[in-house]
Amino acid sequence: MGPEDLAPLFPIELIMQEVTTERYVDIPEPVLEVYRQYRSSPLIRARAWEKKLGTPAHIYVKYEGVSPAGSHKVNTAVPQVYYNSLHGIRRLTTETGAGQWGTALAYASALFGVECEVWQVGASFDTKPQRRTLIEVFGGTVHRSPSQLTESGKAFPADHPGSLGIAISEAVEVAAQADDTKYALGSVLNHVLLHQTVIGEEALLQLAKAGEGAPDVVIGCAGGGSNFAGLSFPFLRENLVNGAGTRIVAVEPASCPTITRGEYRYDFGDTAGMTPLMKMYTLGHDFVPSPIHAGGLRYHGMAPLVSHAVHEGLIDAVALEQLECFEVGVEFARTQGIVPAPESAHALAQARREALEAKEAGDERVIVVGLSGHGLLELGAYESYLAGHLTDDALSEDALAASLAGVPAV
Repeated sequence: MGPEDLAPLFPIELIMQEVTTERYVDIPEPVLEVYRQYRSSPLIRARAWEKKLGTPAHIYVKYEGVSPAGSHKVNTAVPQVYYNSLHGIRRLTTETGAGQWGTALAYASALFGVECEVWQVGASFDTKPQRRTLIEVFGGTVHRSPSQLTESGKAFPADHPGSLGIAISEAVEVAAQADDTKYALGSVLNHVLLHQTVIGEEALLQLAKAGEGAPDVVIGCAGGGSNFAGLSFPFLRENLVNGAGTRIVAVEPASCPTITRGEYRYDFGDTAGMTPLMKMYTLGHDFVPSPIHAGGLRYHGMAPLVSHAVHEGLIDAVALEQLECFEVGVEFARTQGIVPAPESAHALAQARREALEAKEAGDERVIVVGLSGHGLLELGAYESYLAGHLTDDALSEDALAASLAGVPAV
């Protein structure tokens, strides 16, 4: 994939960031002005949770829920809209799963006077109306995906639960048809991961201020890969360049186990096959995930850079069931006072496993976990969990084989 493949969708600044070999890229002043409203985000020592678990481990939580949209997604939405605005782009199209990315892009678009049109995965559109409302408060327009507004959407029945792959196809289709419209992606691509590394860069400095050395383990939830990479890649650099020995763990849902059960091969990033082929861990671009409540983790692929690091043995991955994750989310809320997003609860669940292992071993390992957003707009999911209505839904071998059968032979 070269720069010319991306020209119909992205401004030149983002394209050059996508293919750059520079280690650092300067953050423009207008972007820094917005960052200053909510950054740096807090690194919290979860002492009450440590006490509850009876662990000698030091658990640090990097909390991105303090942003205007309540998640890490603002970190990339702001620069993406800013660069587009430099070229007179009037409208941006995008997809969103749980709604965090759509919210962030709508907010950023309002700051720079750009229209924002969002295709939200049907299952989330139906179950998370507050997310839709928040996008509209920030000035965005929201469509249920699959919709009847695009050829990509018309290929599916109106009551289809949707997928991020379908929603991407719809947003890309609309963007490619108008000169004043571009597409914005909230995860997966290199430039998105680059913007998010502000998270891990801050965490390194904050740990040093707390008197900690290199952490023993860094944990993040992984859907498309941007939140995970944003936290972990600066620590990965410390491993590669400075010899730090931090173990890095990506956590995904058992119902959408892209890294742990997918194949590392070339595939499309969307269902209709309009994106360039990318080498990544994939479940197949036709994959339709179970409608679990962690909507941001329901993507068939994984960021190519994250996939490469996993393939090289630099990053570990685990897949967890949603009931365990909601149990931990409630426990964390009752001790630390923060209701985590269901996506973030996956990372917290793995952190608890690590903390209990440290308790068993009697070691004071340092655990850094990414809490990518709050769950205050996900209370319907917590209500279902507390009422006993949620179930685990692991991906079957038959469903996986059927989905992988559609991956192009390259």
